[in-house]
Amino acid sequence: MSVVPGASAPSIARISAPPFGLKVHAAGLDFGGAPLFEALDLALAAGSWTCLLGPSGVGKTSLLRLIAGLVAPWPGTTVECGDGGPLRGRIAYMAQQDLLLPWLPALDNVLLGARLRRERIDGAARERARWLLARVGLGEKLAALPAALSGGQRQRVALARTLFEARPLVLMDEPFSALDAITRHQLQALAAELLNGATVLHVTHDPWEALRLADRLYVMAGAPARLGAAVVLDGEPPRDVGAPALARRHAELLALLANGKREAA
Repeated sequence: MSVVPGASAPSIARISAPPFGLKVHAAGLDFGGAPLFEALDLALAAGSWTCLLGPSGVGKTSLLRLIAGLVAPWPGTTVECGDGGPLRGRIAYMAQQDLLLPWLPALDNVLLGARLRRERIDGAARERARWLLARVGLGEKLAALPAALSGGQRQRVALARTLFEARPLVLMDEPFSALDAITRHQLQALAAELLNGATVLHVTHDPWEALRLADRLYVMAGAPARLGAAVVLDGEPPRDVGAPALARRHAELLALLANGKREAA
Protein backbone atom coordinates (compact mmCIF):
# COMPACT_ATOMS: atom_id res chain seq x y z
CA MET A 1 0.00 0.00 0.00
CA SER A 2 1.43 3.39 -0.93
CA VAL A 3 1.79 6.33 1.38
CA VAL A 4 -1.01 8.88 1.11
CA PRO A 5 0.42 12.09 -0.42
CA GLY A 6 -0.69 15.61 0.35
CA ALA A 7 -3.59 15.71 2.80
CA SER A 8 -2.20 18.81 4.47
CA ALA A 9 -1.81 18.37 8.21
CA PRO A 10 -4.57 19.83 10.37
CA SER A 11 -3.73 21.44 13.71
CA ILE A 12 -4.12 18.02 15.33
CA ALA A 13 -0.79 16.90 13.86
CA ARG A 14 1.47 19.83 14.72
CA ILE A 15 4.30 20.01 17.27
CA SER A 16 2.80 20.62 20.70
CA ALA A 17 5.31 23.14 22.14
CA PRO A 18 8.13 25.46 21.08
CA PRO A 19 11.37 23.62 20.27
CA PHE A 20 14.45 23.90 22.46
CA GLY A 21 18.13 23.24 21.98
CA LEU A 22 19.97 20.43 23.71
CA LYS A 23 23.55 20.16 24.97
CA VAL A 24 25.28 16.91 25.82
CA HIS A 25 28.57 17.55 27.64
CA ALA A 26 31.41 15.21 28.63
CA ALA A 27 29.29 12.15 27.88
CA GLY A 28 30.84 8.81 28.76
CA LEU A 29 29.45 5.29 28.61
CA ASP A 30 30.82 1.78 29.06
CA PHE A 31 29.91 -1.25 26.99
CA GLY A 32 31.26 -4.72 27.69
CA GLY A 33 33.69 -3.36 30.26
CA ALA A 34 35.31 -0.87 27.86
CA PRO A 35 34.54 2.80 27.18
CA LEU A 36 32.19 3.13 24.22
CA PHE A 37 32.69 6.89 24.17
CA GLU A 38 34.13 9.44 26.59
CA ALA A 39 34.26 13.22 26.88
CA LEU A 40 31.77 13.44 24.02
CA ASP A 41 30.06 16.78 23.39
CA LEU A 42 27.05 17.40 21.15
CA ALA A 43 24.90 20.49 20.72
CA LEU A 44 21.54 20.52 18.92
CA ALA A 45 20.13 23.87 17.86
CA ALA A 46 16.46 24.47 18.61
CA GLY A 47 14.28 23.42 15.69
CA SER A 48 17.14 21.76 13.79
CA TRP A 49 17.43 18.26 12.32
CA THR A 50 20.73 16.49 13.07
CA CYS A 51 21.80 13.11 11.69
CA LEU A 52 24.38 10.73 13.16
CA LEU A 53 26.16 8.30 10.87
CA GLY A 54 28.97 5.84 11.50
CA PRO A 55 29.94 2.17 11.62
CA SER A 56 27.66 -0.34 13.33
CA GLY A 57 28.50 -0.74 17.01
CA VAL A 58 30.24 2.60 17.33
CA GLY A 59 27.72 3.92 19.87
CA LYS A 60 25.11 5.92 17.95
CA THR A 61 22.14 4.08 19.46
CA SER A 62 23.74 4.20 22.90
CA LEU A 63 24.07 7.98 22.63
CA LEU A 64 20.36 8.28 21.81
CA ARG A 65 19.50 6.01 24.74
CA LEU A 66 21.71 8.10 27.04
CA ILE A 67 19.90 11.29 26.02
CA ALA A 68 16.53 9.58 26.51
CA GLY A 69 17.55 8.52 30.02
CA LEU A 70 17.42 4.80 29.22
CA VAL A 71 21.04 4.07 30.22
CA ALA A 72 23.18 5.40 33.06
CA PRO A 73 26.21 7.35 31.79
CA TRP A 74 29.50 8.04 33.53
CA PRO A 75 29.48 10.56 36.39
CA GLY A 76 30.02 14.04 35.03
CA THR A 77 27.87 13.51 31.94
CA THR A 78 25.31 16.29 31.54
CA VAL A 79 22.28 16.58 29.26
CA GLU A 80 20.73 20.06 29.40
CA CYS A 81 17.78 21.63 27.62
CA GLY A 82 18.56 25.00 26.08
CA ASP A 83 15.53 26.66 27.66
CA GLY A 84 16.42 25.48 31.16
CA GLY A 85 13.36 23.25 31.39
CA PRO A 86 13.17 19.53 32.09
CA LEU A 87 13.59 16.89 29.40
CA ARG A 88 10.94 14.63 30.91
CA GLY A 89 7.60 14.86 29.15
CA ARG A 90 9.00 16.73 26.15
CA ILE A 91 10.74 13.96 24.22
CA ALA A 92 9.63 11.24 21.78
CA TYR A 93 11.91 8.26 21.12
CA MET A 94 11.61 5.86 18.19
CA ALA A 95 13.79 2.78 18.68
CA GLN A 96 15.18 0.50 15.98
CA GLN A 97 12.65 -2.17 16.96
CA ASP A 98 9.00 -1.26 16.42
CA LEU A 99 8.07 -2.27 20.01
CA LEU A 100 4.40 -2.68 19.11
CA LEU A 101 2.27 -4.46 21.69
CA PRO A 102 1.13 -7.67 19.96
CA TRP A 103 -2.37 -7.68 21.49
CA LEU A 104 -3.23 -4.13 20.39
CA PRO A 105 -4.44 -3.20 16.88
CA ALA A 106 -2.53 -0.59 14.90
CA LEU A 107 -4.72 2.32 15.98
CA ASP A 108 -4.31 1.52 19.68
CA ASN A 109 -0.55 1.07 19.26
CA VAL A 110 -0.38 4.61 17.90
CA LEU A 111 -2.31 5.76 20.99
CA LEU A 112 -0.11 3.75 23.35
CA GLY A 113 1.81 6.67 24.86
CA ALA A 114 -1.39 8.46 25.82
CA ARG A 115 -2.76 5.24 27.33
CA LEU A 116 0.36 4.69 29.42
CA ARG A 117 0.16 8.27 30.68
CA ARG A 118 -3.50 7.60 31.58
CA GLU A 119 -4.63 10.50 29.42
CA ARG A 120 -8.19 10.77 28.25
CA ILE A 121 -8.31 9.58 24.64
CA ASP A 122 -11.00 11.70 23.05
CA GLY A 123 -12.30 11.95 19.53
CA ALA A 124 -9.59 14.44 18.53
CA ALA A 125 -6.84 12.05 19.64
CA ARG A 126 -8.38 9.19 17.67
CA GLU A 127 -8.79 11.44 14.65
CA ARG A 128 -5.10 12.36 14.83
CA ALA A 129 -4.09 8.69 15.10
CA ARG A 130 -6.31 7.69 12.17
CA TRP A 131 -5.01 10.61 10.08
CA LEU A 132 -1.38 9.62 10.74
CA LEU A 133 -2.00 5.97 9.88
CA ALA A 134 -3.63 7.08 6.65
CA ARG A 135 -0.65 9.32 5.84
CA VAL A 136 1.79 6.40 6.30
CA GLY A 137 -0.36 4.27 4.00
CA LEU A 138 -2.11 2.16 6.64
CA GLY A 139 -5.55 3.75 6.63
CA GLU A 140 -7.12 0.34 5.95
CA LYS A 141 -5.13 -1.38 8.71
CA LEU A 142 -6.49 0.42 11.77
CA ALA A 143 -7.78 -2.80 13.35
CA ALA A 144 -4.88 -5.04 12.24
CA LEU A 145 -2.80 -6.72 14.93
CA PRO A 146 1.01 -6.51 14.57
CA ALA A 147 1.20 -10.22 13.64
CA ALA A 148 -0.86 -9.46 10.53
CA LEU A 149 1.50 -6.69 9.40
CA SER A 150 4.78 -6.92 7.51
CA GLY A 151 7.99 -5.62 9.04
CA GLY A 152 7.74 -2.43 6.99
CA GLN A 153 4.12 -1.89 7.99
CA ARG A 154 5.03 -2.36 11.65
CA GLN A 155 7.73 0.26 11.30
CA ARG A 156 5.20 2.62 9.74
CA VAL A 157 2.91 2.15 12.77
CA ALA A 158 5.87 2.93 15.04
CA LEU A 159 6.59 6.08 13.03
CA ALA A 160 2.94 7.15 13.28
CA ARG A 161 3.11 6.57 17.05
CA THR A 162 6.20 8.79 17.28
CA LEU A 163 4.61 11.54 15.19
CA PHE A 164 1.41 11.29 17.24
CA GLU A 165 3.34 12.40 20.33
CA ALA A 166 4.08 15.78 18.67
CA ARG A 167 6.99 16.41 21.05
CA PRO A 168 9.44 19.30 20.60
CA LEU A 169 12.44 16.91 20.87
CA VAL A 170 12.45 13.73 18.78
CA LEU A 171 15.07 10.95 18.83
CA MET A 172 14.82 8.45 15.96
CA ASP A 173 16.96 5.36 15.46
CA GLU A 174 16.91 4.04 11.87
CA PRO A 175 13.23 5.01 11.46
CA PHE A 176 13.00 4.07 7.76
CA SER A 177 15.33 1.08 7.61
CA ALA A 178 12.66 -1.61 7.03
CA LEU A 179 10.95 0.20 4.16
CA ASP A 180 11.22 -0.22 0.41
CA ALA A 181 12.91 2.60 -1.49
CA ILE A 182 9.72 4.37 -2.67
CA THR A 183 7.96 4.19 0.70
CA ARG A 184 11.14 5.34 2.44
CA HIS A 185 11.32 8.36 0.15
CA GLN A 186 7.68 9.24 0.82
CA LEU A 187 7.93 8.84 4.58
CA GLN A 188 11.09 10.91 4.76
CA ALA A 189 9.10 13.73 3.18
CA LEU A 190 6.22 13.16 5.60
CA ALA A 191 8.55 13.23 8.62
CA ALA A 192 10.19 16.42 7.33
CA GLU A 193 6.73 17.99 7.02
CA LEU A 194 5.34 16.96 10.40
CA LEU A 195 8.54 17.43 12.40
CA ASN A 196 9.18 20.87 10.95
CA GLY A 197 9.88 23.04 14.00
CA ALA A 198 10.94 20.18 16.25
CA THR A 199 14.51 19.47 17.35
CA VAL A 200 15.40 16.09 15.83
CA LEU A 201 18.36 13.74 16.38
CA HIS A 202 18.26 10.94 13.82
CA VAL A 203 20.56 7.91 13.57
CA THR A 204 20.87 6.44 10.10
CA HIS A 205 23.24 4.29 8.03
CA ASP A 206 21.97 5.84 4.79
CA PRO A 207 24.08 8.81 3.60
CA TRP A 208 21.42 9.90 1.10
CA GLU A 209 18.83 9.95 3.89
CA ALA A 210 21.03 12.16 6.04
CA LEU A 211 21.78 14.50 3.14
CA ARG A 212 18.11 14.73 2.27
CA LEU A 213 16.81 15.48 5.77
CA ALA A 214 19.49 16.97 8.01
CA ASP A 215 20.43 20.58 8.66
CA ARG A 216 23.74 19.21 9.88
CA LEU A 217 25.24 15.79 10.32
CA TYR A 218 28.09 14.12 12.18
CA VAL A 219 30.09 10.99 11.54
CA MET A 220 30.74 9.05 14.74
CA ALA A 221 33.85 6.86 14.64
CA GLY A 222 36.76 5.49 16.63
CA ALA A 223 37.18 3.50 19.82
CA PRO A 224 36.33 5.19 22.10
CA ALA A 225 34.02 6.93 19.66
CA ARG A 226 34.15 10.61 18.90
CA LEU A 227 32.21 12.95 16.64
CA GLY A 228 33.81 14.44 13.56
CA ALA A 229 33.34 18.04 12.52
CA ALA A 230 29.78 19.05 11.71
CA VAL A 231 28.76 18.82 8.05
CA VAL A 232 26.38 21.75 7.52
CA LEU A 233 23.88 21.44 4.68
CA ASP A 234 22.23 24.19 2.68
CA GLY A 235 18.64 24.32 1.49
CA GLU A 236 15.34 23.28 2.94
CA PRO A 237 14.67 19.57 3.67
CA PRO A 238 13.57 17.30 2.15
CA ARG A 239 16.19 17.95 -0.53
CA ASP A 240 16.26 16.57 -4.07
CA VAL A 241 18.76 13.71 -4.05
CA GLY A 242 19.18 14.17 -7.80
CA ALA A 243 20.71 17.64 -7.38
CA PRO A 244 24.36 17.74 -8.54
CA ALA A 245 25.44 19.62 -5.41
CA LEU A 246 24.03 16.87 -3.22
CA ALA A 247 25.81 14.21 -5.27
CA ARG A 248 29.11 15.97 -4.52
CA ARG A 249 28.31 16.04 -0.80
CA HIS A 250 27.44 12.34 -1.01
CA ALA A 251 30.91 11.53 -2.35
CA GLU A 252 32.50 13.57 0.43
CA LEU A 253 30.36 11.86 3.05
CA LEU A 254 31.22 8.39 1.75
CA ALA A 255 34.91 9.27 2.14
CA LEU A 256 34.30 10.36 5.75
CA LEU A 257 32.40 7.15 6.48
CA ALA A 258 35.11 4.98 4.90
CA ASN A 259 37.74 6.70 7.03
CA GLY A 260 35.57 6.25 10.14
CA LYS A 261 35.13 2.55 9.42
CA ARG A 262 38.90 2.11 9.16
CA GLU A 263 39.32 3.86 12.51
CA ALA A 264 36.70 1.60 14.13
CA ALA A 265 38.30 -1.61 12.76
